[in-house]
Amino acid sequence: MRKIFKNQVNSKIFVFLILMLCLACDTSDNTLDTASDYTHWRSYLGGPNRNHYTILDQINPKNVDRLKVLWTYTTEDAGQMQMNPIIIDRLLYGISADMRVFALDAGNGNEVWTFQDTATATHSASRGVSYWSKENDKRIFYVSGSYLFALDALSGEPVASFGDQGKVDLHLGIPPSAKNKFITSTTPGTIYKDMIIMPTRVAEDESAAPGDIVAYNTITGKVEWTFHSIPYPGELGYESWADSLTYKNSRIGGANNWAGAALDSKTGTLFVPTGSAAPDFYGAQRQGENLFSNCLLAIDANSGKLKWHFQFVHHDLWDRDPPATPNLITIEQNGIQIEAVAQITKQGYIFLFDRNTGAPLFEINEVDVPSSQLDGEQAWKTQPVSVKPKPFARQVQDLTEKDISPYAENKEDLLQRFRQTDRRLYAPPSEQPALLLPGYDGGAEWGGAAADPDEGILYINSNEMPWILQMKESSQLDGEFKSTGAQVYQRYCIACHQANRGGMPASGIPSLINVKLSKSRTDILENLNKGKGMMPAFPQVSLAEKSAVMDYLFTTEDKIEIALPDDEKLETGYRPKYSHMGYFKFLDSKGLPGISPPWGTLHAVNMNTGDYLWSVPLGETESLKEMGHPITGTENYGGPLVSQNGLLFIAATKDGYFRTFDKYSGKILWEYKLPAPGFATPATYSIKGQQYLVIACGGEKLGTEKGNKIMAFGVGQ
Repeated sequence: MRKIFKNQVNSKIFVFLILMLCLACDTSDNTLDTASDYTHWRSYLGGPNRNHYTILDQINPKNVDRLKVLWTYTTEDAGQMQMNPIIIDRLLYGISADMRVFALDAGNGNEVWTFQDTATATHSASRGVSYWSKENDKRIFYVSGSYLFALDALSGEPVASFGDQGKVDLHLGIPPSAKNKFITSTTPGTIYKDMIIMPTRVAEDESAAPGDIVAYNTITGKVEWTFHSIPYPGELGYESWADSLTYKNSRIGGANNWAGAALDSKTGTLFVPTGSAAPDFYGAQRQGENLFSNCLLAIDANSGKLKWHFQFVHHDLWDRDPPATPNLITIEQNGIQIEAVAQITKQGYIFLFDRNTGAPLFEINEVDVPSSQLDGEQAWKTQPVSVKPKPFARQVQDLTEKDISPYAENKEDLLQRFRQTDRRLYAPPSEQPALLLPGYDGGAEWGGAAADPDEGILYINSNEMPWILQMKESSQLDGEFKSTGAQVYQRYCIACHQANRGGMPASGIPSLINVKLSKSRTDILENLNKGKGMMPAFPQVSLAEKSAVMDYLFTTEDKIEIALPDDEKLETGYRPKYSHMGYFKFLDSKGLPGISPPWGTLHAVNMNTGDYLWSVPLGETESLKEMGHPITGTENYGGPLVSQNGLLFIAATKDGYFRTFDKYSGKILWEYKLPAPGFATPATYSIKGQQYLVIACGGEKLGTEKGNKIMAFGVGQ
């Protein structure tokens, strides 16, 4: 293993004092950490309930306007940081854009140690780390590449007794046939007793690995249990796949838990949202309802056995998987207190269930949806729609021509494109464009909802960016991409980087036109091998194919034929009959959403009644603000933090502000312009009576400027 270990404070005395402090303060075991303790921030999103909630109250409505920067930490690499830090006693743990784990003195931001495994690290997106302890053994877990690492929490050194010298391959626990397929994790694992249950990210095409949910032993790294998200013969859900051999079909995968999970420690129940089955958008090879994709699973965390499930989308053709962890809350109905689990969705729906039985607590209708016109596709005839609460994002079927943006200079062009789109609810992918609203990302995002767990109130930030969904017969694309390298590009790269290689800069997907001026072949090969940011790695692509696509990108001739060595055969493999045309936003000529505002929103929803307390725009479009137009809201990624004493803190917006809202009214109480947008969820903690509010400012997403700051705010004592 190659690594970089950096310790800015080399004194053994200092490390010894930190150790003694942690031993004195850390009285937790790994079941106590799962209880409702809202004075600490010991795990992702504040605790295993995933409620982004605190009862700390030094920062309050009377003094929030006096928030100031208390300390700043600068990472060694700039770029997108989605991480939500955790704080254990006096140490703050996080991870930077270059997959460098760090421990800081949470009181002043001074670096204590950093660790980076250079063999697996690249510029990527990670949402944080996990912490486990037993007696004097304290560990930080994080993922780099396809490996789960265990580090000593006080020194940053790999724990040699865990797995293979401190790391475990995430392929362990899934079928051996998937050993060469892309798998990683962007979200911290959930700790339960001496286990870490890992979310995984896999590819979304026919090369996807299966999304089995695996629990690893935190001490040894061995597999404790595996849940088959694509069921095996004899398992519940097996017959929901028309092909009886689907479970071992190497061309079908996904149904993975990428967003993370919530944990009820009292019952030992893990609540797991699962992703779409792969390949996306064209499901001819995976006919049927496709359990357990697009589900909320209630799993016995001790054994991996299923307790109950609910599927949000049957036979998903839209990539409409749950984007965030659920929230564990208590609500009241008919005078009865009910322990509930709430799941927000990309569609803008909120689903609420009895945590113990899975019974819906508001009505859910199965509504008829259109059939597919693509050859070989069989769209499911109905889809579930939550009747209450009403959607927190506009629905495409409700849009009219009056909803075209009043700020667009090319309004007639937008109207013409709008009229050409299919705007039915769950309009299936076809060779004609369909308007997708909420868009591919949602609606709700990976930042998730904050919750007042005892009052039963959810706080949700949402996007209202329309996108275009369109398919094309793959054979028609072959005529446009004749060379070997061009065919590889068409198969793996076109959906994001576009046919003209122009990318989507507004979404943070770079242009590859003249890429040779900024990147070497070595750079590109490393990105293909390891992934970068939200770009996956491509282990399933042969070296010959990678060489061919690099030749295609580096030549000025679009159609040049690349001669491959005789001993390197191009592994073309299976390809669906229809291909996704790419991720196109419905934008005006200035790059703004083609529909009227709001384009980003923030909501408070009373889950006891299903009624909205308030809804407000979130974020400003600076160019329109300067012209005197009302607040529009913006695209936003990252979630809110809510306090018992009446405050809601959120960054997330493209405009780069960190804001505080009155949680009872939605009124802005404070805002601060960050050095780069904070596409992350804030955290809060207290040391010696001083409350800190921390946010990662990495920018880069949505075409914004890169940043490399972790900033802590407070009001002083």
